[in-house]
Amino acid sequence: MKTAVEKLNPTLAKIQVDVPFEEFKPFLSKTYKELAEQIQMPGFRKGKIPNQLIEQRVGFDFVVENALNEGLNGFYQQALTENELTPLAQPEVEVQQKPEENAREADVSVSIQVVVRPEVELPDYSGLKVEVDAAEVTAEDEQKALDELRGRFGTLKAVDRPAAEDDFVTLDLNAMIGDEEVDAANDLSYQVGAGTMLDGLDEAITGLSADEDATFETTLAGGEHSGEAATVKVRVTAVKERELPEADDEFAQMASEFDTIEELKEDLKKQAAQGKVVEQGNAARDKVLERLLELVEVPVPEKVIEDQMEQHFKQENSEQDHDTEEHRAEVRENTERAFRNEVVLDAIADKEEVGVEQSELIDYIISMSSQYGMDPNQFAQMLDSSGQAGMMVGEVRRSKALASVLEKAEVVDTEGNSVDLSSYIKPQGDGETVEAEKDSEADAS
Repeated sequence: MKTAVEKLNPTLAKIQVDVPFEEFKPFLSKTYKELAEQIQMPGFRKGKIPNQLIEQRVGFDFVVENALNEGLNGFYQQALTENELTPLAQPEVEVQQKPEENAREADVSVSIQVVVRPEVELPDYSGLKVEVDAAEVTAEDEQKALDELRGRFGTLKAVDRPAAEDDFVTLDLNAMIGDEEVDAANDLSYQVGAGTMLDGLDEAITGLSADEDATFETTLAGGEHSGEAATVKVRVTAVKERELPEADDEFAQMASEFDTIEELKEDLKKQAAQGKVVEQGNAARDKVLERLLELVEVPVPEKVIEDQMEQHFKQENSEQDHDTEEHRAEVRENTERAFRNEVVLDAIADKEEVGVEQSELIDYIISMSSQYGMDPNQFAQMLDSSGQAGMMVGEVRRSKALASVLEKAEVVDTEGNSVDLSSYIKPQGDGETVEAEKDSEADAS
């Protein structure tokens, strides 16, 4: 088999595949054998029907078409490997020559046009300089950490006053569209200011005492009337405030492994400092990636962007008001940026020979499953069954590639001090490496 590639543009390749008849012949033989097993003909045992009779039944062209379907994907994959191409979308295949009734031993010639991952020229990314906010743990940070811990052990106490922000209230809700009641719920627990229910709810209940009500206009966010305007009547049946335990040695012993409140405060101070380093690390990571994209020109294939946008808006099909010109422009910008990120980070991962270990995949699964509120095992099975295991490896690999650039970067804070992010950047281990699959649409048949 011979292959030749013509780059039509940086993201579009035309692959010419020429297969001698002798290499195509085994696929014809296999097709005849499979059809012999499927066709029933009087006087012949299953699988023993002569090729000539099979052709009389289905036609020689049908046999060739099936043999092509059998062999084409293998030819395509071999061509991709030989020419080091990574496809990004389904290819367009044109069969230029194949065996015919009057030329049964003709060679096979196929032209395949496919969107491919562009090659990029990486700059010297060692020593990229970025600036982040200075990390200073204030007394306010320490108090906030202590109050959050006290809040976990707090108790709710009913109060006889109007509801204010952060109070906990018990609510009855009744939603109307015109004269029709479309939803109702009683004894709902809600924290004022959380913003997790209906738009306008926080404003309506702030200032209400127990047994008082208010009416407000809103847009329903769920159910069969999602997106429709409604009038909602809300009644507050109870107002409660969180009573925090006293910050003393007894609390320290109850809430931690420490014996005294001073020891607990010191530990919370260390945690707050670590949190500041994480904030600096996240900011530095984002700025390093932004700087990389400024230094690298990445051609973006329109077909890939259009396909991803179509998939995005199919998923948002029930939310028609989201399909606006402004929203489409925003989705396009985000999709193009994500594509550029992937191309640059994959190139860096290749250059740095970044591998992915089994333990890193497990960490990724645990982290992502918690975001979706799923069991890690179920999340892993979902990824595997949907064919996204390769995507998972790619995500971890790109994350490690970016970490390697960040490790080489010069990070300073707004006061000019050098920032040590060694505790933020995880060291690479020596465990079992998992091979990354190509993020591609590789099936040509």
